[in-house]
Amino acid sequence: MRIPGTQEGIVSTKPWLRSTLIVVAVIASALPLAGAAQGQPGGQAPEIHDFQAENHGKPDLDNRQGRVPPPTGANARSAGSTAEIRWNTLGTPAAVISAQPLADGLGSDPEQAARSYLKSNQAVFGLTDESVDALEKVAVNPIGSGHAVLLRQRFGDLPAGVDGLVAVGVAGGQVRHVTSSLSRTTQAPPAATLSAQQAMEIAARDGGIDLATAATKQATPVAVPAPDGVHSAYQVVLIGGGQQGETAAYTTHVDAVSGAILVRENLVDHFDPDNPHWSVFPSNPRDDYSSADTRKTWCFAAGPGCDYVTGGDPGTGKAWDVDHATNTPTNSSLGNAARTYENRANGDPFSVGTRSNVLTPSRNYTYPWQNAWHEAKCDPAALDQPGENDLEAAIANLNAMHNRMHDWSYRLGFTESAWNMQADNGDRGGLGNDPEQGNAQAGARVLSVRDNANQITGPDGVAPITNMYLWQPIAGSFYSPCVDGDYDMSVVGHEYTHAISGRMIGGPNAGWSGAQAGAMNESTSDLVAMEQLFEYGFRPSGLTPYVTGGYVTGDKARGIRNYDMSKSPLNYSDMNYDIVGQQVHADGEIWSATQFDVRAAFVKRYGDGTAKQQRACADGQTPVDRCPGNRRWAQLSFDALLLMASGAVSYVDHRDALLAADAIRFGGANQDIMWRAFAEHGLGQGAASLGPNDPDPTPSFVNPAGKNGSLRLKPLGEAKGAALRLYAGDYEGRVVPIADTDPATPLGDVVEMTPGAYDFVVAGNGFGHTRFKYVVLPGIQLPLPLPLTRNLASAAGGAAAAGDGVNQAKLIDETEATNWASLTGAPAGKSVVVDLAGDSPVKIRRVQVSAMLRPNVGDPADPGAQNRFSSLRAFEVLACSTDCAQPANFTKIYTSPSNAFDAGLPRPRGADLIFKSFGVRATSATHLMFRVVSTQCTGNPRYAGEQDSDPNSATDCATASPQREQVRAAEFQAFAH
Repeated sequence: MRIPGTQEGIVSTKPWLRSTLIVVAVIASALPLAGAAQGQPGGQAPEIHDFQAENHGKPDLDNRQGRVPPPTGANARSAGSTAEIRWNTLGTPAAVISAQPLADGLGSDPEQAARSYLKSNQAVFGLTDESVDALEKVAVNPIGSGHAVLLRQRFGDLPAGVDGLVAVGVAGGQVRHVTSSLSRTTQAPPAATLSAQQAMEIAARDGGIDLATAATKQATPVAVPAPDGVHSAYQVVLIGGGQQGETAAYTTHVDAVSGAILVRENLVDHFDPDNPHWSVFPSNPRDDYSSADTRKTWCFAAGPGCDYVTGGDPGTGKAWDVDHATNTPTNSSLGNAARTYENRANGDPFSVGTRSNVLTPSRNYTYPWQNAWHEAKCDPAALDQPGENDLEAAIANLNAMHNRMHDWSYRLGFTESAWNMQADNGDRGGLGNDPEQGNAQAGARVLSVRDNANQITGPDGVAPITNMYLWQPIAGSFYSPCVDGDYDMSVVGHEYTHAISGRMIGGPNAGWSGAQAGAMNESTSDLVAMEQLFEYGFRPSGLTPYVTGGYVTGDKARGIRNYDMSKSPLNYSDMNYDIVGQQVHADGEIWSATQFDVRAAFVKRYGDGTAKQQRACADGQTPVDRCPGNRRWAQLSFDALLLMASGAVSYVDHRDALLAADAIRFGGANQDIMWRAFAEHGLGQGAASLGPNDPDPTPSFVNPAGKNGSLRLKPLGEAKGAALRLYAGDYEGRVVPIADTDPATPLGDVVEMTPGAYDFVVAGNGFGHTRFKYVVLPGIQLPLPLPLTRNLASAAGGAAAAGDGVNQAKLIDETEATNWASLTGAPAGKSVVVDLAGDSPVKIRRVQVSAMLRPNVGDPADPGAQNRFSSLRAFEVLACSTDCAQPANFTKIYTSPSNAFDAGLPRPRGADLIFKSFGVRATSATHLMFRVVSTQCTGNPRYAGEQDSDPNSATDCATASPQREQVRAAEFQAFAH
């Protein structure tokens, strides 16, 4: 059941009713191309957009209120001990979880087994035998020798539009896992009194959409179950028609009687005649951006000059460019699974181009590639020069990569019955008429469209659209090289995976919905794109194979994310950690870190195989139970999607589905290693969430399948008796503590954890922040000594702050969740004076400073939007002990390195800005002055100067960006030791 709420940034919203819904999933927010600074040739002051904090239109909304209480004393199992039941708001189980079978002896037919289980648990699910028989079969998808059975309620003559689903995992006559959004109320809703046109008008007003210019306008009668009964409704899908050119797309469920908005989904998310062959970059061009053509020749069948044999479509054996309806080649980039076009003149992501790379009968999809966009340094004149900016090579490359993702994912279960994307499905299930429609160099002639990629995923039977854009540096916003996104397979695969996961989760009527669900959507796209490349031995740009977007961003260490997923410190307590707050791209990295370690555990147990073994498994030639560990993990990742009846899920829900998938496919052989990895990342036994929009879920590091240890906090020295908070990982601001010594909270001073070495932060009023490592040993409770010294610049200890800008007191409030800002004038020299507690001078030997930002929360004292480039880079500390009202009496005791808070390309990240400690010249003082030397915008050479040849855009942050007049810092702390 989806929990109402909103979230920052681009979220991965997906359809509740697949028959009419379309979704956009973006790897990043679209970045308008800035003009030159005022007073400079070639443009105007740039419009700046935060790369990961874009918020398109209105957020998801669920106005259904109330809760149907669960039945008293319900037992969801017909045999054995009671399972754990998590209830939805409609009075039925959102999930039924047990390490043992929920029921057995139900027969070999999986659908009948599922129906029998529901009938035998009438008190729990609230469905009579007749109601169970009336459930509509949506799909029965295989999971090894087991199946995921998806059934849907109807209310009178209307299908459920929102919720009304149950997914039952069945294996060998046993029920192993159940999730549902079923309603205990099953009667028909009242008849509609509004027309479909009236419902569309209501939805358009709600979403700020002009019906006259909307590209898609659909209204479908549905039923919407709610705690107060079943509503007759219209599911209205409106795409386009946004105000002032804004990208707008919503699915809105409008009450067909009252006209009220029941549920709104924002759909914008934000990578030889008989032997055709394609010239492609299997992962990306050379990461030194040279113009050496390193493409390989991919062929349908083995032959002279072929570097790699793609084989045929897994379902039919036909080549990628064959029209399955006529069984003849199209001689173009139009095929059964993918159709690829040029759409450079249109910045509308919902449009589809018309020009494909039509060929001669040779079916030779090989075109010149000169690295034109990079060689031209982003000069748009390249679009009209010979070769058209390598356009045809880009179309051919994108087409081949989409076909590759189709074939690889098909063998993992993304087939016709799981609602994949194909023009013709034959008799294998699904609706067809929905191949992936790819726009190469999308919007290239629209100067405000750059540095992006997105996926618009339609329901089964509606062709999805993906857009790959050109990339270039933009002042005070994003600094990428001049490259074409059509050639970065980590990005192309990421976007295609949005369609995979969005269609498989929740069946045809639901998809990812909510902040945690949206984060896992983004993460799943990164993970699957990485896995496909790994299994075929194609190495993407990056210091490791696990970097997303290393080619398009120019950052080989972290790519488009905050972390390389194989080196991430994140855990479930870190939800909401990023500098823009609750945000699906950053929070998704928590799931990526967790899933990568689950994958690593499978590789450790089952090996990573040889290149030949990996390829045989990727091509489906080897059964998964004889494949290396990474392939087994990938299979379970696909299986788990089919076991979730709703996409409004938390990390805990997805964890349980993965464990259930292992129980169904592998008989639970891997529960131990999976639990260990989950526990290490705060998703152990006891982890809990209030729903998919919970920004502060409860972490747990307890492994139920292993021997845990524990730590007891022990404040020492000046901190003895103090109220201290312990955090797992590197972050404190907006993060959930895992233990504390404050008797006023229910948390407690002992934390149980699976054994291992952990990074911690301890914080407390009057004691600032301290970062350290500690080891948890199995079966032992260890004291955790915390010999902290007082923060002499603490507001809680009596210090006060005054000076330039706004929110000076937030510089000394001992949390990185707030910050001080100066919003006008050159940042250099802006300062805050801290009056240390007491009248006598105190010894200062060390300071701590944080450049962290806070989310854009509408602070009336600081109305300016937070921007990564306005964060602090370098600073000075001055001290005074006499007549400190006079600035001349302050003496400089420390100047930080010019890169004290160093940030790389393509933009600053939170990990670059969190608190650091700096030793200063020992000084006795009553006052300290914190003074700015530079910001990321004014002092970082990576964001300085003209970096391209585009006459329409200036790139120098210090002159072309409004951030040149803003500076922010989160913390200033001072210590005697």
